[in-house]
Amino acid sequence: MIRCHGIVLKHNCLSSLISRKSLNTPKCYSTFLLPQNDCTTNNTTTIQTFADYERALVQALKSSSSLSAPFHYGQHLHCHIFKGGYDSNIFIRNSLINFYAKSGAIHDAESIFVSGFQSDRISSNIMLAGYVNVGRLSDARHLFDKMPGKNSISFTTMIMGLARHGFWVEAIKLFKEMRSLGFVPTEVTMSSVLSSYSHISGIKTAQILHALVAKSGLEDFTLVLTSLVQLYCACSSLIDARILFDGMPERNIVSWNVMLSGYSKARMAGLARDLFDKMPERDVVSWGTIINCILQVENLNPALTLFKEMLNSGIYPNDVMVVDIISSCGQETAFFEGQQFHGVSVKLGFDCHDFIQSTIIHFYAACGNINLAQTQFHIGSKHNPSSWNALISGFLRNNMIDSARQLFDKMPIRDVFSWTSMISGYSQMDQPQMALDLFHKMIASGIKPNEVTMVSMLSSVANLGSLQDGEWGHEYIINNSIPLNDNLSAAIIDMYAKCGNINKALQVFNQVKNKVSTISPWNTIICGLAIHGNAKLALKLFWELETYFNHVTKINSITFIGVLSACCHSGMVEEGERHFKRMRSVYNIEANMKHYGCMVDLLGRAGRLEEAEELIKSMPMKADVVIWGALLAASKIYGEVEMGERAAQNLVKAEPSHGPSRILLSNIYVDAGRLDDAAFVRREIRTRGLTRSPGYSGII
Repeated sequence: MIRCHGIVLKHNCLSSLISRKSLNTPKCYSTFLLPQNDCTTNNTTTIQTFADYERALVQALKSSSSLSAPFHYGQHLHCHIFKGGYDSNIFIRNSLINFYAKSGAIHDAESIFVSGFQSDRISSNIMLAGYVNVGRLSDARHLFDKMPGKNSISFTTMIMGLARHGFWVEAIKLFKEMRSLGFVPTEVTMSSVLSSYSHISGIKTAQILHALVAKSGLEDFTLVLTSLVQLYCACSSLIDARILFDGMPERNIVSWNVMLSGYSKARMAGLARDLFDKMPERDVVSWGTIINCILQVENLNPALTLFKEMLNSGIYPNDVMVVDIISSCGQETAFFEGQQFHGVSVKLGFDCHDFIQSTIIHFYAACGNINLAQTQFHIGSKHNPSSWNALISGFLRNNMIDSARQLFDKMPIRDVFSWTSMISGYSQMDQPQMALDLFHKMIASGIKPNEVTMVSMLSSVANLGSLQDGEWGHEYIINNSIPLNDNLSAAIIDMYAKCGNINKALQVFNQVKNKVSTISPWNTIICGLAIHGNAKLALKLFWELETYFNHVTKINSITFIGVLSACCHSGMVEEGERHFKRMRSVYNIEANMKHYGCMVDLLGRAGRLEEAEELIKSMPMKADVVIWGALLAASKIYGEVEMGERAAQNLVKAEPSHGPSRILLSNIYVDAGRLDDAAFVRREIRTRGLTRSPGYSGII
């Protein structure tokens, strides 16, 4: 027992549990020895004042909350405090809450917090931080809204929690409320706010926030300036980011990694490598960022060279880096290298992670070794859908749709990616009705489709020509607030165009044209108008694209297929020739088979058959069935027998079993009065068993 200010305090047996000698207690515990009772020893420590004893307990609890201290140290202290009746002391009680909250024992912290004593602002802030650290944001927000006397710490903790867990808009709203109440943001507050803005804002907002940082006197804090560099990088304003980075009074490794990541995401491999070489120190994040950049911009070999340099520097890869490299091995079908990194993942213990397993399955399937993909699936964990989805995608990649469906039907749990993979597989393998049927089963199962699912569904509808299903799909997208990205917009436009409602396709395009950032919707509407014979409007839209939108969307080879098709369907030969030349001279786009096919068809329809044949001869690649067929058809229209014969001969070389070309040549002979030659061709068709594909309608 000890006597403190005339008060007799009793203590439990803690000496053997807390003394440095018996449990290697941290140094901070040795500042005093807790009293010991008669059951162990008669040694006692005299505490001069209760305030000293209170400070000692608070300090001991603070040390117990450190990561290096065993959790039971703090629990023993709590036992001592409780038995001694010190838990009613507000300072000790707050220290207990802080100990349990920082140790992750949030339920114990919560129990003390709501144990009946009056909570003050300090205890509320401690509990708020505890909720945030374990991700219980709803509880944190509930406490924040009702806590007494919120201060800058309260707002900062709540904003930090919202930003950390992806609630960026809410974090920004709370920051504005904080400022309206007159609270001054700290460097931690501003860092969290800048991080939130980096996900949702543009360059103008970044500049305004930069001014606010300067006005608030926070421009000397490395944490704040690093977050501001990240914001400029997120806004694709890398010049401003680099100016700010170069002017930082002090840079840490996080600052360097943020700037490096900005270059990497912008695919500026040269600038990224230059910055990387200048880094005073590098960690695994630095190496992972530059390796991923090289993988995206260049290829696997230089990335593997960097990987070897990293190992020689004494740094080992993390799981993210291994995934990036294995994924690239799959994309480049680098089987040997991928197998090596599969071994690396096993040695480092990463193969137990679901996302690593699914990446390895993807890799083997991409390399065409579906057996090894199946082996990896069978030896791995199956409690998560990701591995199942990876093998389904692997089957589909290798055109094994029946195997994919069998595995899909066996899945214990299917997520949106499982359904989407199967629906996309049916759509891409020309089984649109199966895709549509499976889509309706997905809806009936209660799984909400995403934008990728809807693209596949609408593509299937377009192939079926079912306008009613397409209209239903479009309405479903609107009613369920499915994000309308560029690919989905293009799919809706394509569906209406192929189902015969070009006016609705044009209406949808006009609604989105000022919002799109890629060329897909433009290509779709230009091609759709060309197919419907509305060449003037197709070319007008192309002119509008070139004049007003080319700085936003980059014209590509598909755009010119639409333009040349429009010229072809309307007989605009000179216009077609002009665009065919401009494609290379202005946009540096090399003509492919489809572009040449459009030009041959255009010249052939106009009766300029010799020019069409010369164009075929000048092609850098061998002409296919479509191109020779176009020349053959034009030869029949204009009665050019000799050219028709040459076209038919070349067409047979391209595809010996092509029956329609022989029938067309026979018709040319008939028109020219060469009945014996026509009869010979007909006998050849029967002898060789060649057939003409029967016509069919996708509508009826």
